[in-house]
Amino acid sequence: MEGRATGRKAAVRHIWFQATAAATLRAMAEKQYLLTPGPTPVPPAVLAALAEPVVHHRGRDFKAIYERCLARLHDVYRTDHDVLLFTNSGTGAFESAVANLTSPGDRALVLSSGNFGERWASMAKSFAADVVHVRLAWGEVPEADDLRAALSAEGEVRVVYLVHSETSTGVVSDIQALAAVAKEAGALVVVDAVSSLGAVPVETDAWGLDVVVSGSQKALMCPPGLGFVSVSPAALETASRATSPRYVLDWERTRAAQAKLDAPFTPAVSLVKALDVALGLLLEEGLEAGFERHARLGRACRAGVKAMGLELFSPDDDRSAVVTAICMPESIDSTAVVGTLRDRFGITVANGQGELKGKIVRIGHIGWSDVFDITTALAALELTLVRAGAEIERGAAVSSALDVYSEPAHV
Repeated sequence: MEGRATGRKAAVRHIWFQATAAATLRAMAEKQYLLTPGPTPVPPAVLAALAEPVVHHRGRDFKAIYERCLARLHDVYRTDHDVLLFTNSGTGAFESAVANLTSPGDRALVLSSGNFGERWASMAKSFAADVVHVRLAWGEVPEADDLRAALSAEGEVRVVYLVHSETSTGVVSDIQALAAVAKEAGALVVVDAVSSLGAVPVETDAWGLDVVVSGSQKALMCPPGLGFVSVSPAALETASRATSPRYVLDWERTRAAQAKLDAPFTPAVSLVKALDVALGLLLEEGLEAGFERHARLGRACRAGVKAMGLELFSPDDDRSAVVTAICMPESIDSTAVVGTLRDRFGITVANGQGELKGKIVRIGHIGWSDVFDITTALAALELTLVRAGAEIERGAAVSSALDVYSEPAHV
């Protein structure tokens, strides 16, 4: 009897070991790498804040968190003006910047060279603005002269809408130079900084940016769900006269509530708690140190791409520190590449958007990212392309990326 019992225990232990080993292998196979330009990976400390008990949004505990979070947003935006927080996506912040500044028939100019510039134009038209849409080719870098020529030709324009980091192409514009041209023409300057805030320099006050919109899920290392808008006194004054309808996204309603450490509507309290932790991590690292890290990650990614013999779609300069856009070989569809990276390696990168779908792969490197995330993505991309028939030197991408990452970047 004792022998049979011992045998049964041994059999149970063997079955348990096999099941545990199988579960471990499955977990390893299912390990995920998120390398899109947004959402981005979230640090454990931020995830832990999400798991804390929910608090009441008008209670003393939340007000302390809310106050600190708003102050940290001012530091990241580098502004002394109001920064408004909405329980919404970055697109909600976009819409607030149109709804609060537009009366039907107001003339607005949009300078676009990618998907998110197109979004500005579409949104402004939906609020009955008289839109001057200056379209550049997707991937072209907007220059101050492009904007100056358009403003000169069109006459009075009330608002100029710009994109800082165009994640559909990997282009990061010289927003300081563009804003200076718009201010010379007497227009308000509104900037999409959804993916650039916290990744590359954004000097809201020093550059004269009237409105800067952003979101939680990019370089700020949080899940999606919070949108932010910095607003200058001039923008608030214009908003007080604008007649387009708005309610939840009304700037004055939100500004008045935040002045009392309140919110006009129930905020996403757990997300705000998580954002407070994430902003603390960002500021603890130091904004300048973060800009340097992102520039080096971008440089490493581009070096790996070039070592594979692939062509960059995004510019090859340190300002392009948000996402690297990579042209696929002529015979290879990027949609298939993105699918293989996800299904075979657990690596999520982004396909092209709009006219670039099927033609480029986009690797994001902002937020909680390091050089080993980049080398993992490059190695898997190399394997995928070789399997698809591309002629690529094996191992060159990772080696080049690591070599370049060790060099200091100049932002």
